[in-house]
Amino acid sequence: MTLAQARRTALAAQGLAAARPAAPSDSPSAPARRVTMAGFQRVVDRLGLLQIDSVNVLARAHLLPVYSRLGPYDTALLDRATSTAPRRLVEYWGHEASFVPPSTYRLLEWRQRRYRTEAWGSISGAEVDHSGEVREVRTIVHERGPVTAAEVERLLTSRHPRRPDAWGWSWSVAKRALEFLFFTGEVTSAGRNNAFERRYDLTERVLPRGVLEAPPVTDEDAVRALVEIGARAHGVGTVRCFADYFRLRGPAPRQAVLELVEDGVLVPVQIQGWDRPTFVHRDARTPRRAAAQTLLSPFDPLVFERRRLAELFGTHYRIEIYVPAHKRVHGYYVLPFLEGEQVTARVDLKADRRTGTLRVMSAHRDEPCTVHTPAALAAEVSTMARWLGMEQIVVEPVGDLAADLSREVALLR
Repeated sequence: MTLAQARRTALAAQGLAAARPAAPSDSPSAPARRVTMAGFQRVVDRLGLLQIDSVNVLARAHLLPVYSRLGPYDTALLDRATSTAPRRLVEYWGHEASFVPPSTYRLLEWRQRRYRTEAWGSISGAEVDHSGEVREVRTIVHERGPVTAAEVERLLTSRHPRRPDAWGWSWSVAKRALEFLFFTGEVTSAGRNNAFERRYDLTERVLPRGVLEAPPVTDEDAVRALVEIGARAHGVGTVRCFADYFRLRGPAPRQAVLELVEDGVLVPVQIQGWDRPTFVHRDARTPRRAAAQTLLSPFDPLVFERRRLAELFGTHYRIEIYVPAHKRVHGYYVLPFLEGEQVTARVDLKADRRTGTLRVMSAHRDEPCTVHTPAALAAEVSTMARWLGMEQIVVEPVGDLAADLSREVALLR
């Protein structure tokens, strides 16, 4: 495969090769395209997971991949999918914290069984350090679930108060116990409240009955199935790409790839300029052209694996949320702009909900940015502003694309 063919294959696998369906028109007389649950489900099925992140400077991270592929949609669809039985999505540790289909949750039970090595210390040690509290919390969830961590904490505070010097990721005993039960699969999220807090309940009361009654999956079969989900979502990639999709480590993913090759699910391929074993999924397609124009979340599956992103698109991308402000190059919450089969720009966006303003904190060119990029990006930023309910757009004079983008945004008003 040429690099361009591999790029288009990757975009097609992610549902990012074709132009998005037309967004709702500003004209009240024109019919607005409505994204249905079926359309939402197709995106979920294609991606295999939605990464969760609490940063809300623009919109919650798990909301954006669906927008990138379908355009403006009613985010209540995700609430229904995660909070209403039978659930189409449930939470677990996939690619970090993630929404996954209930059937995929069962594939991740191997991680629950290995919690002593897979979970970080504050969780894996909870059963030893706070065994009594774990039993108390288990009882509370059983009797009162779904409950938030704050509700559980209030019940236990008198006995196990939070340290006065605790901050940030320093969790209370109740929170540690809940996260231990969550990691080991005894409890899960029955949805989130308006403050984005998990509402914990017994897993047996959340997963669909058919999924609960399915037989357990062995570790080997689970890893193989997860690797295939990652391979299908990538279209083309390396063992590292496929394994990273669900944060799989060790030799098991490589063995899974060998078995999938033997079964004809994956086909070895040589990509021009790549010097390591690469594979294409048998269901992947390679369109002749890519026509999407959309903004990608910093947590979009297309940008999960940074080396692959750089090699396919020539884009060196770094999430700078955790970088001190004075050391940031492009901004705090930067979204790459996909134009056709190239990433041609990146913008740092902030939704100022108090004033109803979408603020473009900076705008930078990426090669190969063209003369058409400012107008295309302006149209996309305008579409996103409408989706977020922002009435105006302000482009700050930061970045080598800011002036051109500001001019194009003004022409749309």
